[in-house]
Amino acid sequence: MVNDCAEPAPVKDGPADGHRRIRLDLAYQGADFSGWARQRGRRTVQEEIETALQIVTRSALPYQLTVAGRTDAGVHARGQVAHVDLPDAVWDEHGEKLLRRLAGRLPADIRIYRLGEAPHGFDARFAAVWRRYAYRVADHPGGVDPLLRGHVLWHDRPLDVDRMNEAARLLLGEHDFAAYCKKREGATTIRTLLELHWDRVPVDPYAAQEGTLAVATVRADAFCHNMVRSLVGAMLLVGDGHRPVDFPGQVLAGRVRNSAVNVVRPYGLTLEEVGYPADDLLAERNRAARRMRTLPGQA
Repeated sequence: MVNDCAEPAPVKDGPADGHRRIRLDLAYQGADFSGWARQRGRRTVQEEIETALQIVTRSALPYQLTVAGRTDAGVHARGQVAHVDLPDAVWDEHGEKLLRRLAGRLPADIRIYRLGEAPHGFDARFAAVWRRYAYRVADHPGGVDPLLRGHVLWHDRPLDVDRMNEAARLLLGEHDFAAYCKKREGATTIRTLLELHWDRVPVDPYAAQEGTLAVATVRADAFCHNMVRSLVGAMLLVGDGHRPVDFPGQVLAGRVRNSAVNVVRPYGLTLEEVGYPADDLLAERNRAARRMRTLPGQA
């Protein structure tokens, strides 16, 4: 159960009367965005989509999107999920043509590849049971393939993936990840880390450069601000031999930010997938995820 709000949000199993809840599956190249969420004077994914939706539906006012996970500036996504509540008349008029019309209006660094009516109880944020990210690192001494530079971090020392995986196992489970998060007032930093491991994968089947990338798969019920990038930063110190295997676990137990842990650059991070329960469990998950969470002994 996940909630980063101090007070429970009002529970809504669906849209207001006379509206349809529409699920959007989308991808974006994050380099030129100041993150997902609207910000005054900055280009964001949310504003681009809401503006395009307002234009193609000829609405006087924008329709607000709710997203599964608010990505930071420079972070990419290819498995992002959002929802929007549209008036019945708008959906009836534009629904069948909406995907194509949005493709014609949206900039090239955003693509909505699927949309349709969501089942009862669906909420892109609160009904999600996990989010999965990948962080890609090159440790080739010659640097990163220029064609991959916007998606892969270069680490200038060889990385021992086995050591990083040994360190990762010590972080799995439900913990207070305050040491790896940028805290927000009134928000919890308790999360359940479901999966964290490193694999070696080919750089690119078409690349002239030899070698592999070290790719971290990170899956949790939710993430707090900077959590994935901080975890990766701690494990890179283990992988290149600067710190012992138990260092990331020691940082976690300390529950305070450690100056030795860098928040790695955002462009190596991609939101790959968001998981949801079966349709008949969506409403229950939607309600449960809004409860403020504590660890045993903290209630």
